[in-house]
Amino acid sequence: MLQRTKAQSAIALTIFKLARANGNPLRSRGRGGISQTMTEHTSAPRPETTGAFCVAALYHFAKFPRFESFQEPLETLCKTEGVKGTLLIAHEGINGTIAGTDAAIAKVLAFLRSQPEFVNLEHKESRASKMPFLRMKVRLKKEIVTMGVEDIDPNEIVGTYVDPKDWNDLISDPETIVIDTRNDYETAIGIFRGAVDPNTKTFREFPDWVKNNPGLHNKPKIAMYCTGGIRCEKATAFMKQQGFDEVYHLKGGILKYLEEVPEEQSLWDGACFVFDERVSVTHGLKEGDHRLCHACRNPITAEELTHPHYEEGVSCSHCYPDRTEADRDRYRQRQLQIALARKRGEKHIGG
Repeated sequence: MLQRTKAQSAIALTIFKLARANGNPLRSRGRGGISQTMTEHTSAPRPETTGAFCVAALYHFAKFPRFESFQEPLETLCKTEGVKGTLLIAHEGINGTIAGTDAAIAKVLAFLRSQPEFVNLEHKESRASKMPFLRMKVRLKKEIVTMGVEDIDPNEIVGTYVDPKDWNDLISDPETIVIDTRNDYETAIGIFRGAVDPNTKTFREFPDWVKNNPGLHNKPKIAMYCTGGIRCEKATAFMKQQGFDEVYHLKGGILKYLEEVPEEQSLWDGACFVFDERVSVTHGLKEGDHRLCHACRNPITAEELTHPHYEEGVSCSHCYPDRTEADRDRYRQRQLQIALARKRGEKHIGG
């Protein structure tokens, strides 16, 4: 078993003392590397709640040559209204997730829809029990979702939308191949029954995966899905470009399906990863029980908190083999700064 240096032990002890003083107990290593619970409620699931904050996920493909000049007024409005999150704008449109009060979100959405490019903007709402973002960012990008393939324009060619109520029939058809277009850390916690998981690390890997799997042509129908729908806009456009004829995608993505389809009728297994502090949502868009490893950004379950390689903000079973002890020392220093910030009643940018 690896032995901690005196410096590592001192940092860990300091973090623990600060956390206890602040009412935020941590977990520590026991003998033999077994994680021990400092208090009995450390790994308790989050209580179900309707949530005080409205979370709006949105995207819209449109020709938007003036996107650079739109950054400042959009960001100013969001910050004025206390809205936080990330919005990406590019020549091809807008994409992102924001959170705030119902009134603030409504004001931002109204502003977006007042732009001629975004009149038909659609969005999906869910709730969060606490603000799921630390700050507001409006970023200028080359693409609003990065596939890295030139001349893919969902405004020109795209697959056939399928409403959530009709999705089960499509993916249950034996003539359909169902493909999850998300990344491996997302599919690890939830997937549609019978779906093919490409095990991609990033969306950029998806085109090569398609080209290297000629068996995808063995059935006439391709059904694709992602979290909110945007990746499938580009993925289905790419598939059509590659000669696939019957290409379908889930309208509104997994989030819309979980919102509209009753759990007893659902073909979804697990939770859906979301890119904010909630980490995951389940049927009815309730907050899930997953946490985030702040070392590697992978979602982890309550059970994984007891793994010998789990150390809050430092490592988990997913990233421990790929990180060095020097890496973990850096993460411990960061955790110390987070604990100090909490003691001062401040929010540290890293946690």
